[in-house]
Amino acid sequence: MTNQLDSLAKYTTIVADTGDFEAMRQLQPTDATTNPSLILKATQDHRYRPLLDEVIQQHPDAPTEEILDHLLVLFGRKILEVVPGRVSTEVDARLSFDTAATVARARRLIQLYKAAGIDRQRVLIKIASTWEGIEAAKQLEQEGIHCNLTLLFSLVQAVACANAGVKLISPFVGRIYDWYKKQAGSTWDDEAQAGSHDPGVKSVTNIFNYYKKFAIKTEIMGASFRNIGQIQALAGCDLLTISPELLQQLANTHTPLTPALDAHQAQAMAIEEIALDEARFRFLLNEDAMATEKLAEGIRNFVSDAIKLDQLIESARQRV
Repeated sequence: MTNQLDSLAKYTTIVADTGDFEAMRQLQPTDATTNPSLILKATQDHRYRPLLDEVIQQHPDAPTEEILDHLLVLFGRKILEVVPGRVSTEVDARLSFDTAATVARARRLIQLYKAAGIDRQRVLIKIASTWEGIEAAKQLEQEGIHCNLTLLFSLVQAVACANAGVKLISPFVGRIYDWYKKQAGSTWDDEAQAGSHDPGVKSVTNIFNYYKKFAIKTEIMGASFRNIGQIQALAGCDLLTISPELLQQLANTHTPLTPALDAHQAQAMAIEEIALDEARFRFLLNEDAMATEKLAEGIRNFVSDAIKLDQLIESARQRV
């Protein structure tokens, strides 16, 4: 009998959410995404620590931030040896509120890939979905540098990304689920909030329906999953980025899986178009407590792991 991973691949492009390219080799996703947390975890693995040493040996006098970019690109290159599609490489989260610095860092990442013989069409530059990040992505897309807007928790962020002509967005599922579960406390009912009723699933479904209603070309890649039920409820989404552990669970599950999202149905829905400028974006985002809090928290967490990566690089310099 066909497993759910194979079934899902018929309706949705499967993306591996990991820096562990050996795991990718086994599960054979189409694309892969990384972030500072995943790269930090990978560089602490004895199998991948030599990659950090290699970068430092090749660029002994480079500033730490340049070493970090070389490391991110080296992981990306290794991943592209395994996956046939694209890899997402993230701009330093410390630049999330600086449009010009984000654009400059993205250009440097693309130049590093180019120097290694990697076509820019195989790379997505990952940027946080702040107003400044979306504006940076708008500029980059106009230059032919495609972007993946991450830490996206609301329809208003998704609409702003669409208006900017962004190639792909990564609306988060699990972190939305976490927020609502924490808010509900002892009143939370797992069964009642599962599947299509999951608040994270509902958020991505709303974005999917909006995009398909208005024929928006930006790709939607659901991200940040806590369980395979969330993935099953988003079968039919353009892409889903999934951890190796959940990919394996899907591979081990053999009950039938059919699409839960339908672009044709979305086109017939009565959905009101949202008009946005910067002031309206900031106001509507501020009105959404969950999205505001999770965006800020996500940036802080990525910054924390970027700092840890800096420290790891400095420690490695002493060792090498």
